[in-house]
Parts: sequence; structure tokens; C-alpha cells
Amino acid sequence: MDEWSEGKQNFLELVKNCDAAVEVVIPTKPTNSMFLISLTKGPSRKFITVSEDDIIDLPDEAGIRAKVTKTLQDAIIAL
Repeated sequence: MDEWSEGKQNFLELVKNCDAAVEVVIPTKPTNSMFLISLTKGPSRKFITVSEDDIIDLPDEAGIRAKVTKTLQDAIIAL
């Protein structure tokens, strides 16, 4: 598994751990090194941006994992 796939899988696991009912759409390619990720729960949708580097480093760096988890939790609460 390449580093992008591993990071994406970790991101999806974080979302599932926060709220399993949330659907996630991650673009296949970043725009300006940022991913605009869609989170949907029922009729509500929220978009978050996550840098390409953060996705790649997610499996290995606890600080990035904490930052991305906080971003996800805040977005899911807003749904």
C-alpha cells in the first residue's frame, strides 16, 4: 500500500470512529496541495480542507492525527 492509500485509509477510520453514520467523499487528486473533503450525514453536508501532506503523514505522526481528528470532530458536530 502506498503512503497516499495508507493515509486515506487512516482518515476513513478516523471518520468512522467519530461517527459511523457520516459518509465521506475524498477527491482523487488535490487542488493546490489541498483536498476538499465532503462529509455528509442525512441531509446535512459539510466540507473540510486537509492538506495532502497531512493525509500522507496521518499514519505516522501523532500531532497530525490529533489535528485532523479535531478538525473532523468539529465538522461532524456542525452537521
